[in-house]
Parts: sequence; C-alpha cells; structure tokens
Amino acid sequence: MKNIAVFGSTGSIGESTLDVIRNFPGRFRLVALSANSDIAKLAKQVKEFKPAYVCVSNKDYAADLSKIISPKVKVFSGAEGLNELAGERTIRQIMFAISGSSALSPLLSALESGKDIALANKEALVMAGPIIRRLAKKKGARIIPVDSEQSAIWQCLRGEKGNDVKNIYLTASGGPLRKLNRQALKDIGLKEVLRHPRWKMGKKITVDSATLMNKGLELLEAMFLFDMDVSKIKVLVHPEALIHSMVEFVDGVILAQLSVTDMRVPIQYALSYPERLENKLKGVDFCKTGALNFEKPCFARFPCLSLAYEAAKELGTLPCVLNAANEIAVAEFLKEKLRFIDIPKVVEKVMRLHRNIPEPGLLEIQQADNWARDAAFSVAGRLS
Repeated sequence: MKNIAVFGSTGSIGESTLDVIRNFPGRFRLVALSANSDIAKLAKQVKEFKPAYVCVSNKDYAADLSKIISPKVKVFSGAEGLNELAGERTIRQIMFAISGSSALSPLLSALESGKDIALANKEALVMAGPIIRRLAKKKGARIIPVDSEQSAIWQCLRGEKGNDVKNIYLTASGGPLRKLNRQALKDIGLKEVLRHPRWKMGKKITVDSATLMNKGLELLEAMFLFDMDVSKIKVLVHPEALIHSMVEFVDGVILAQLSVTDMRVPIQYALSYPERLENKLKGVDFCKTGALNFEKPCFARFPCLSLAYEAAKELGTLPCVLNAANEIAVAEFLKEKLRFIDIPKVVEKVMRLHRNIPEPGLLEIQQADNWARDAAFSVAGRLS
C-alpha cells in the first residue's frame, strides 16, 4: 500500500486522481487531501476516503470544515499549513494538482522531505525549474510528470540517453479557437473560449489552451524536467489528441506515446510507476481513429507561444514573469474585464518592462513574481 496525498483534490485533476485511487483500494491509501475553498466537496471526499489529514487554503473555511468532519482528522490551514502537511512523514507520494504559482512553496517543502512527486502543476517548474531540479537531486526525490504531454515524453525517454535526442515534439490539440482568424478572435467570448474540443479541464488551463500559452508553459516545463535545450523542443498541432507527444532520436527513429484522451491514464502511471496496472478505461481502436493530422502552430494568431519561446531562450526571472503576468491576465479575462486578444498584450508588455536577472535565487524569483503581478494588473487596467 502506497500512502498518497492529493493537493488540489476538488479540481478536475484531483478528482481524476481520487477515481484512480478508488479503483485500486489494495494499492493506494489516501492519507491527506487539500483544497482551496470548496469545503462541501472536500467534506464528501473526507467522508469517503477517511484521510488522516486535510488542509484548506482559506483559514475561515478551514474552521467551517472542522465542524462537519470527524474530529479524528487533523485540519491544517493556509499556506503555512500546506507546507507543514507536505513534510508529513507518513506520506510517500504527493499528487500536486494545485493550479498556478501557489504550488511552488509546498512543492519545495515536499522535495525537502525527499518525497516522490506526481506533478500536474507546470507553473512551479516554469518559475523555479533549476532550483526544483537541484533540490530534487540533492534529496533523492523523484518528480514524475502527470500532464499527458510530459508523461508521454517521459515514457518515450525511459532507458534512452539524453544526448541521443534530436527533437522533442509537444503535441497540442489547438484548443477551441484553432480555425478562427485574427479578426474573429477580437470578438470571441468567454463561453466559446471555455469550450475545449478534447479535454475537460479547469477554467484557467482551458483559457491557456485557447491562447496556446499552455503549450508555452509546457515547453518550459519540458526543458527543466528533461534537461533539454529549447532548440530541441518543437510544438505540433495535432487536433485528434491521440498522440500525446513524440521523441525523435539522432538515428531518425521517432517514439510516440498514444492513448485515449483521459487524464486517468497518465495519473495512474504516475502513481503506480514503475509498474503498469490494468484499468477498465476504453483503449484506442485504430480501426476507428481515422486520419491523424499535424500542422505548425500559427504564432501570429497565438502570440503567447512566441512569448514563451522568448522566455525559454532568455531564462533567468523571465519565465517567472511570463507566468505571473499570464495568471493575472487570464484571471481578468475570466472576470470579463479583459478581452481574449488582450491576454498576450498584457504578458508582452510586462515582459518588456522587466529587467531580467540571469541566475536568480528563490527570493529573487518571489520578488519577480510579485512585481510582475502588480505590473500586469496595471497594464490590464489600462486595456480594460
């Protein structure tokens, strides 16, 4: 039995993780849960799985949760509580399904205690990839990717040498706006943006998929996860979303990972690694897949991808600034205070205003993150 904690249990990745755990009661034991503010859903999860620990980001909500769950469950609250829970000795592996930059601090705490990480959060690596890599190596902690694209690359690279890799191909479905021209994008509304053709995800990541910023963040994530130069990482639009990514080797051989578009597939492998466990999910039927299409992304229509490549080449604090500015711009768009086409404008303006620090420490990254958020609010305010 492996003791698992799920940070971000009420979101889509968190719920899919619980479904995997539910299907393997003899292999995984859920010992800790965390959520931001949805205490109604969290309370139901606590009742079903009976974890020893829970954490709620909002301290007021934590007090409310304590009143409706068993007194045997230890309740943590706030960022400090999540950091403390991340170091709990009885936890063997943590699923990081927390979205956004708030995952960085508890991720560092978990790595400090030497835990294995199933990582579904890309923003932490984008912000502080070199620091995370060094800490994981020092503490002997494994970081196992959960995003379908990173999991695909990780599986294709198993047993291979990094210097034998010629190219990594990150596939993208293209999102819900792939076929729209620049004029149509000017008038696109929130409902259209949130209507993803392939994946059921949270609102923030769905917007990122529509702008292709999600693929830009994955570009940076892949650099740090697999220690690859940006020049070796290409993005391909693959509308069928059957091939989750590919690796090309110097001898011309290309390995591709294929599976149905269901996040429970990479989640299960991240939890069971190095074993593969049988599941009841529907597999790929090659007789019904039809043609598989690939195309280059349009950088002119989706400039967020260009900005991510720029940050990947410069590194330093620029990836952190890219991420922070994007988080603010997307949040303003979700509040319908900003137009869809203004999201990359906010990010680009903040990046141009930033004075990059080439080899930042954690404090400098945190300062750059705070600065970029303030700057993004200011820029978005002038555009709204």
